[in-house]
Amino acid sequence: MEHNTKLNKKPKLSAAGGGWELQEVPEPNLYRGTFPYEELPRAFFDNQSVPLDIPEDIWLTDTTFRDGQQARAPYTIEQVLHLYDLMHKLDGGTGVIRQSEFFLYSQKDRQAVRKCQERDYKFPQVTGWIRAVKSDFRLVKEMGLKETGILTSCSDYHLFLKLRKTRSAALAMYLDTVRACLDAAVQPRCHFEDVTRADLYGFVLPLASELVKLGQKYDVRVKMRMCDTMGVGLPWAQAALPRSVPKIIHALRHELGLGAEQLEFHGHNDLHKVVANSVSAWLYGCAACNCSLLGIGERTGNAPLEALVVEQGQLMSQSAKIDYSVITEIAEYFSKELGQAIPANYPLVGRDFNVTRAGIHADGLLKNEEIYNIFDTKRLLKRPPRVMITDKSGVAGIKHWIEQRYEVEPLKKSDHRLTSIYDLIKLEYEQGRTTGISDEEMARWVADKFGQLQVKK
Repeated sequence: MEHNTKLNKKPKLSAAGGGWELQEVPEPNLYRGTFPYEELPRAFFDNQSVPLDIPEDIWLTDTTFRDGQQARAPYTIEQVLHLYDLMHKLDGGTGVIRQSEFFLYSQKDRQAVRKCQERDYKFPQVTGWIRAVKSDFRLVKEMGLKETGILTSCSDYHLFLKLRKTRSAALAMYLDTVRACLDAAVQPRCHFEDVTRADLYGFVLPLASELVKLGQKYDVRVKMRMCDTMGVGLPWAQAALPRSVPKIIHALRHELGLGAEQLEFHGHNDLHKVVANSVSAWLYGCAACNCSLLGIGERTGNAPLEALVVEQGQLMSQSAKIDYSVITEIAEYFSKELGQAIPANYPLVGRDFNVTRAGIHADGLLKNEEIYNIFDTKRLLKRPPRVMITDKSGVAGIKHWIEQRYEVEPLKKSDHRLTSIYDLIKLEYEQGRTTGISDEEMARWVADKFGQLQVKK
């Protein structure tokens, strides 16, 4: 089993007393034992752990209009504004959805930013994103933004293979851009791209250390976003570097003394761990997690904003000011207005999120919906639990379907009208049907057997 020796034997602090010293290397460290490329990435454990360190306050930041725009047709200005309004409505003035970042490169991007700025919302605050080049910074100044993200790639994959720079040259370039940001009194937020494939002690901590020293000269606490760019991060404290999200966050907090509010995590879902990694970052000392609406983002996407709002509510206790029902409103807008296909089994917003097909489950819902519903989805999301009718639904499922939709007295499962509908359904499947019974079909059969019933409001 491979162990990360850099964790066990840390390099010495800079003799100048200013933090971690950059380790220049002649060849890139690509962690081939962990990332063999011709095989799946390997998960190693080093028999060392770090303790939980949950911040007093945790929140979300949004990247729908930055990373999210890299995965779909560009939003119109009107669509950006509507989605921004929905995020503000969901947040309810709590600051749980604290910021939203935007591209600034096109005229359309900048027009969308201005429209959102005109709303003058406290939350989410409008911020920008630029590359680590000073020429990009003029866009931030032109837009009057108080904060911007700056791309500061940190793995040798990016430094050596993409930027074609040494570690020291890349660090100098980053510091030059951050200095320009500070000179203009704009809050810098450095995006440590590909941190889960980077040399923590040889480059990540030295870069963070230099950012701390630079910020001290301007009396500014530079923010740092840890980006699991390839979605290879692991949420376990016992996992070895470079993949362990807890160990990365812990090192920044305890080796450098960074405040939780200075740290942010940005994940991707390539290996189905984006929500787990985001929550792990919170649990081990990171105050902010970056996400996007419905998780739409580069490749497999980012952490879904709606998922992290619910996770935050479980960790910090639910706020009465947050309007969780807006999650359903957001999904409906994406589906109906933007033509976004949402998988039926997608958590929280998919068509079948709280739908049961099994008769035994439907029977449980009839007796007490808490048996098969994780929380009051009708009150919080405006989505009551539903039953979808198939050959597995049984009479109990039909009974629940009718009582949920129509003003009727509680029916007995022996009611001949119910059993006659059940017989029709069985016949459908005996004749080879493989799809579920649609609501329209059920409505016709109910009208035939029960007459015209009053639909519930």
